[in-house]
Amino acid sequence: MNFLPPIQNPVLRDSPFFSAMSELEFVAVLAFMERHLLKKKEAIFNEGDTGQDMFILLSGALSASKKQSDGTQRWMFDISPGAFFGEMSIIANEPRSATITAKEDSELMVLQGIDFYRIIFEHPMMGIKMLNSIGAVQNGWLNQNSKYLKDLVQWGETARRRAITDELTGLYNRNFLEESIKDRFKTGAVGTRKMSLVMMDLDKVHEINERFGQAGGDKVIIAVAEILKSMGRPGDIAARLSGDEFAILLPDTSGSDAVTVADKIREKISVHKVMLNRLDTNELVELLIKTSMGVSAAPTDADNVRDLEFTADMALKKAKEKGRNRVELYSSS
Repeated sequence: MNFLPPIQNPVLRDSPFFSAMSELEFVAVLAFMERHLLKKKEAIFNEGDTGQDMFILLSGALSASKKQSDGTQRWMFDISPGAFFGEMSIIANEPRSATITAKEDSELMVLQGIDFYRIIFEHPMMGIKMLNSIGAVQNGWLNQNSKYLKDLVQWGETARRRAITDELTGLYNRNFLEESIKDRFKTGAVGTRKMSLVMMDLDKVHEINERFGQAGGDKVIIAVAEILKSMGRPGDIAARLSGDEFAILLPDTSGSDAVTVADKIREKISVHKVMLNRLDTNELVELLIKTSMGVSAAPTDADNVRDLEFTADMALKKAKEKGRNRVELYSSS
């Protein structure tokens, strides 16, 4: 048996499960997994068992079998090192479809179901790559596993949307925005190419909530989100961070150009009318929305996610101090 540390095991790194992941992502996912040793003729699980984990075979050999109507076990297929299995019981929440037994002493890596979902929802970029890898392998089993593939595609698309989008507005969420910025810093896209971050929030939104209630505030937030969607350029990433706070990542855009883009969005929002009912009189009121924006650029103002967000926040604060309903570009002076 091969007892190399998992991180040094080429079979694991070359597994189709990790095929779309960078080295950093591979190490991050591996941190969630545990090693498991299986003796010859020992079953890792039996047909009909509740599935809570998925597995990657490091060394040895496994076979899958299914019980026939007469009670005998029929061989279905063998599992070779590097292959992963068991994921469909987690995804479809269904019992194991076969019995998996060791043909010889074998070594596996185990990913628990709870950690499977943690990766998807806490690290959406890695989660998407993981689901894509699973989908690619399942596609090869289309004829034998058509039902499971359909469930995977449907479940994976739903999980992907929930993992990266804000439920109220349909914009991207903070996690996806930050992962996207990290990816650009990590891949070296910043330095040879520019990017800018626009941070924005609505002016005096607490007064809107006081006059029109939570439903009115949500209607305003949704209206702003729709404008951001309609004015987005290819490659731009508009996200709702929380409450009335939004951000827009503008790839290949300098700070000065980002100010121009942001001001067009601000102007569009400022003339958009939203009809709301007052809480005290139920009177229908026509409301104009105002927003303040701060812009920071990389690599000029920052070389990491935290500093890019911080400098954009500082510019946003400056816009508010100067009277709101305006766009300010970050300056260190």
